[in-house]
Amino acid sequence: MREKPVQRVLGKSGLQVSEIGMGLWAAGGDAWGATDDRQVLDAIDFALDAGVNFFDTADVYGSGHSETLLGRAMKERRERFIVATKIGWQGFDGEKACSAYTSVEKVVAGVETNLERLETDYIDIIQCHIDFRDPTMEMFVAGFQKLQRDGKVRAYGVSTSDFAYLQAFNQDGLASTLQIDYSILNRTAELEILPYCQEKNIGVIVRGPLAMGILAGKFTPGTRFEEGDFRRRWHENPDEHQVFLADLDRVEQLRPLAGERTLAQLALQFVLAHPAVSTVIPGAKDVDQMRANLQAGLLDPLGPAALDAVARIVPPGGGRKVWPA
Repeated sequence: MREKPVQRVLGKSGLQVSEIGMGLWAAGGDAWGATDDRQVLDAIDFALDAGVNFFDTADVYGSGHSETLLGRAMKERRERFIVATKIGWQGFDGEKACSAYTSVEKVVAGVETNLERLETDYIDIIQCHIDFRDPTMEMFVAGFQKLQRDGKVRAYGVSTSDFAYLQAFNQDGLASTLQIDYSILNRTAELEILPYCQEKNIGVIVRGPLAMGILAGKFTPGTRFEEGDFRRRWHENPDEHQVFLADLDRVEQLRPLAGERTLAQLALQFVLAHPAVSTVIPGAKDVDQMRANLQAGLLDPLGPAALDAVARIVPPGGGRKVWPA
């Protein structure tokens, strides 16, 4: 067993990141049920002391509250953090496919607000959070490159599961990162996207490795989510409820494969077994959740036999798309 999570290179950014990171969507307090700021800050402290250096957030998580908390945590020790954040959902009208970021100047001004909430003068990785095509995409790329030249961001990338959009975003070959939903239950990225990232030296940041908690193995058909938890729609929407039930069935098939691991540890190690992956960012609201996530990076990696057993339940490239983060 390792003492600390190992580090991997994050694509052409050259940054060395812990293979287990910390996702801070839940820290915003507006999508995953109630959170306690003190518990989140304690979890960040625990993660940092345990060897985690990669923290992912976004301007839209809690309308900026997640970034604000991370900024508080970084005070007087900014150099120990590699921070990835995102911009794009605020001011985006999905129905009309319209974005507020219609110029380079607006993109730059938007990232300035990320910097203010984070209380820092630079962001390690800035990511485009929407996959709306021209001309908005061009504005994000040009804005990010200007910010990079000005020293306000170290590298940039995109969060998407759309292969065509990724290719367009990286048309000049300068994007450093991709954030994508990838898990045992959603292996579609293996078909085209992950091989492309390996070819183009794009560092892969994996969100959704536990499929919004399903791969933790604690949900049942009778599970109900509290007010303020976006997963309530898994019961309120008939189509999503059927997907939820099918996923629970797969979880029961996967459970015997965990052995001495927890099911969540199996799920995280599965993602880390892919050579394209640089880091995985399961969410954590408190120290106990962060400790459980971190444990997956300390155990021996999955071997070929375990990966083959997973493939008999969900084949390579199989599964379905999970909801965005």
